[in-house]
Amino acid sequence: MNPIHTVGIDIGSGVVKTTLFRNTGDRHEWLAKRVERIRKRDPMELAQQGYEEVLADAKVAPNDVAYIATTGEGENVKFATGHFYSMTTHARGAVFLDPEARAVMDIGALNGRAIRVDERGKVLAYKMTSQCASGSGQFLENIARYLGVAVEEIGSLSKTSKEPEKVSSICAVLAETDVINMVSRGIATPDILKGIHLSMASRVVKLLKATGITSGHVLLTGGLALDEGLLAAIREEMVNEKVNLDAANHPDSIYAGAIGAALWGAFRHGKLQELQSRAAA
Repeated sequence: MNPIHTVGIDIGSGVVKTTLFRNTGDRHEWLAKRVERIRKRDPMELAQQGYEEVLADAKVAPNDVAYIATTGEGENVKFATGHFYSMTTHARGAVFLDPEARAVMDIGALNGRAIRVDERGKVLAYKMTSQCASGSGQFLENIARYLGVAVEEIGSLSKTSKEPEKVSSICAVLAETDVINMVSRGIATPDILKGIHLSMASRVVKLLKATGITSGHVLLTGGLALDEGLLAAIREEMVNEKVNLDAANHPDSIYAGAIGAALWGAFRHGKLQELQSRAAA
């Protein structure tokens, strides 16, 4: 069986992720990756840039790419072959990163969701927050900016908290008001951040329970996947909610959607080739 190359491009609200794979049947070799924060730049231009850079890194010619798959907000990437719904790509990408994963907690810039999957990365059930919820990456970034804390410091500061102060409101606007009141009352920054993490964790753990999963590994994906303070809070909430699951992240968790897109692209390309072969027979 001849190998084929596929590219996955995941355009999120704040970041564009690109991956390149060489696929031979069920064997998938990850060749290159790129991530770029949007920062008011054109996501379509960043998608083109990421595509060109992963090909250059792996020394693969454009003509050797069989399928370019987009996900997230990538429906309008003009040079793409096809587009996949982000829930299915995160599910497939999570199982690639952690073959033992049977659930995914995808916590992005605008919302969070819990996805139950099988060993192939097929979505079995899911639940998600609303876009106005305070359990999102954008909300946490806004709070960090208000507190004068770098995004990279959030997790480590949260883990030093002794008396966390939970945010009571699910609405992001009202939750920001809660934080302002906490600051005026002299609540320490680590306690505010840990309180926010616990509120976010409580929400996503309840979503996870609602999917019906009862055992196995849970992998965090999305922009907040590597926030160790959030991961610690999720583990605490799992104990509180008597959820017998193991939560973890992966150094490449942010690429889960782009990985899944590339792998689903390989699958769809194979099916299209089969249909063409049958039609020609």
